[in-house]
Amino acid sequence: MDTGKVLFAEWFPTPLGVMVSVADETSLRVLSFEDDRPVAESLARQQRQLGREIVAAGNEITGRMGRELEAYFAGKLFDFTVPLAPAGSEFEQKVWAELLTVPLGETCSYGDIAKNVGGMETVRAVGKANGANPIGIVIPCHRCIGSDGSLTGYGGGLWRKKWLLRHEGQMRPVGLFAL
Repeated sequence: MDTGKVLFAEWFPTPLGVMVSVADETSLRVLSFEDDRPVAESLARQQRQLGREIVAAGNEITGRMGRELEAYFAGKLFDFTVPLAPAGSEFEQKVWAELLTVPLGETCSYGDIAKNVGGMETVRAVGKANGANPIGIVIPCHRCIGSDGSLTGYGGGLWRKKWLLRHEGQMRPVGLFAL
């Protein structure tokens, strides 16, 4: 385990369950649902996944993430501002960057993302990259749906994806009622 730079973790209650935020001194690395895992188990899981020592104490970045999450779930925050540094392959980084362009209250298909990051032959790889997204909600993989409009795959569970899309739809209506 790399002990050179310690990461910091903080847990937050949300309407969809507890989330853990993991950050270094400058950027968010992880934001994920913990599904009632005890803190010690959650911490051990994050350490295994990141290969870094993590202390169960928040820092400026995790605290900021917590405030932004609270505002988002209250319907008052449309765009997250916490700096991000998700670990992933070059292709995953391209997919996640593309997801960040999908506006709140809107959706895209896996094919839409594939067209922009490598061509239609990468649709399955786009789905896999979505599943590997370590920063849920902020990198909005929940906004990616099937080309037929169906809700397909979400690591946090389809019920959460449906909730998030409804929540965002209420926050920023589209069409004639757009802000």
